[in-house]
Amino acid sequence: MRTVDAEAAVRLYHLDSDSGATTTLLYGSLAQALQQAALEAEAIQEGLFVQTSNDVVAYLDLIGE
Repeated sequence: MRTVDAEAAVRLYHLDSDSGATTTLLYGSLAQALQQAALEAEAIQEGLFVQTSNDVVAYLDLIGE
C-alpha cells in the first residue's frame, strides 16, 4: 500500500467471496479503519479491504497476517 499516513482518507469494505457483493463499513482515516477492522470477527476480517485513492489492499495483508 503506497499510502501509510494514519490520517489518509480510506474506505474499509467487506467483499463477500460467495456473492461478490461489497459492503462499506467505514469511510474515514486509515487509523479509524484499522481500529474498526480489528473489532470485526475473524471470518469477516478475511474479506476486509482498505481502499485509498490510489490503492486497495486486503486488511490481513496490511497487518501482516
